[in-house]
Amino acid sequence: MNEENQVITSLNREIRSFVLRQGKITQGQSKALESLFPTFGIEYEPEIINLDNNFGRSAPKIIEIGFGMGNATWQIAKNNPQNDYLGIEVHLPGVGALLIHVEEQNIQNLRMIRHDAVEVLKNMIPDNSIDGFHVYFPDPWHKKRHHKRRIIQSPFVQLLSSKLKIGGYIHLATDWENYAHWMLDILNEEKTLQNTSSTNNYVERPEYRPITKFETRGIKLGHGIWDIIFKKI
Repeated sequence: MNEENQVITSLNREIRSFVLRQGKITQGQSKALESLFPTFGIEYEPEIINLDNNFGRSAPKIIEIGFGMGNATWQIAKNNPQNDYLGIEVHLPGVGALLIHVEEQNIQNLRMIRHDAVEVLKNMIPDNSIDGFHVYFPDPWHKKRHHKRRIIQSPFVQLLSSKLKIGGYIHLATDWENYAHWMLDILNEEKTLQNTSSTNNYVERPEYRPITKFETRGIKLGHGIWDIIFKKI
């Protein structure tokens, strides 16, 4: 079960009722998990944490939910050393792959938690403490009967907003037009958020979000790309 399914499980049932599936992991990823996770990982604990302590400084804190293999995550962290980044992902090979990049690129402003994002947000992250959230290319569940499985749902957006500082942002990106409309509708429903688009819909890709291999593949298939950024008011 992937990160999005587990988020939805937590939202719908309010309990942790899933099994973490490790998937295929390489020797390099396994080694990185063993040697690097104690330094760059944060173990899940159902208690509020102070992220300044985990990073050893006070700086803007941005959380990415479901970072996959972490290709965009490490680039954003490396290119924006003024910020601290926390990635939440349950896919073990993805965590291992990101740790490899952290070591290769000597990235110091990135930490990760391997756990269900809803439980992490509810139980570990203080309200009104986060400067931004990134959710990039989540599973679109394009069949209508599967739309209830999409990660972007009203309760989830409400949870994200409760953790944001005033002026903090939620940045979503997708290559499925139907999901882009869905995301826009859901965020428009949240009265604590305001669209940053001058046309009240989508924005140009910000420079800080790199174009990943996944995105390039989608473009080659003729998919458009939609970025949405809302700020807490």
